[in-house]
Amino acid sequence: MKHKIEFYQRENDKIPVVAFLKSLDKKMMAKAYHDIELLKKFGPELREPHTKAIKGKKYKGLYELRIRHSSDISRIFYFCYKNDTFILLHGFVKKTSKVPEREIERAKAYKEDHERRCDDEQG
Repeated sequence: MKHKIEFYQRENDKIPVVAFLKSLDKKMMAKAYHDIELLKKFGPELREPHTKAIKGKKYKGLYELRIRHSSDISRIFYFCYKNDTFILLHGFVKKTSKVPEREIERAKAYKEDHERRCDDEQG
């Protein structure tokens, strides 16, 4: 089963993951698109080292797509929306051993914004 991949769009029409992907060098960008395709193909069956749930009760439902090319590491945060759709929230180049809290908080805020706006449209 193929899952759907969508990009979170802010209210100002900016799409954080697209901007992030465009900022990467060609090889890392290609690896990122490859890993997004893996998520599309395998969905929730895709496990480590490709994906990992963000720990903590307040981050429930938030995951990271773990992209590695050579010694470079990037992450794209995402969540599952309506069973078969993954919403890619935002990405960053990882430079420390631990994912910075501000990056997780940004992803959480984007997730909440997406859910609020989609629920408002349907309600």
